[in-house]
Amino acid sequence: MSQILPFLPLLLNGLLITLALTAVGVVITVLVAFAAGLCRMSRRRWLSWPAGVFIEIFRGTSMLVQLFWLFFALPFFGVQLVPFAAAVLALGLNEGAYGAEIVRGAITALPRGQREGAIALSLTPYQRMRYVILPQAIPAMIPPFGNVFVDLLKNTSLVSLVTVADLTFRAQMVRATTGATTAVFGTILVLYFVAAYALSVGMGRLERRMDPGRPELRPTLLQRLFRPGGVVGS
Repeated sequence: MSQILPFLPLLLNGLLITLALTAVGVVITVLVAFAAGLCRMSRRRWLSWPAGVFIEIFRGTSMLVQLFWLFFALPFFGVQLVPFAAAVLALGLNEGAYGAEIVRGAITALPRGQREGAIALSLTPYQRMRYVILPQAIPAMIPPFGNVFVDLLKNTSLVSLVTVADLTFRAQMVRATTGATTAVFGTILVLYFVAAYALSVGMGRLERRMDPGRPELRPTLLQRLFRPGGVVGS
């Protein structure tokens, strides 16, 4: 273990790169998940069909192959991505495809009466989604999204194969220098676990804060309209 102590700052610097990859990847994942999930539910085939193809391709193929395509194959089509951009794009698109099914599942799981009530109030599709459906569906999405984000964090170890100097890349450098394989990979095992555990705890706290049973949460539009003293209840 004493062999790798001088290299600990190098490993911690790699951990910062890993956390940056995770943070940017999470943002892309959420954006892709909501865009693809909502398009998949659309009645317009020119939206639902491409979204379905995207989801099935990115869920049905290896993230490593997708990463190699973005970094090594796209230049043959005139598109050159820097390693960090290729890495976060592969992470975001792959995990976003899984997230899209979470979005779709949470929305379709809502009672049908919520949509029917919103339609009866002559709300536009945007208003129904913004004020009635999403406020109830998002709390149900948080636990599975937490799993997706932890999976994204662990998959950042693949980006070392396209020369991104993340934690795994730095660990391989230290191992090649010191030969202390067990100590090096034992150390990064602990670092990955701590990062994943912190992310899980954060998502757990967010889940509790978004619990629909919390009295301080703002009610949805339908709940405000139909409660005593509301527009319909008055």
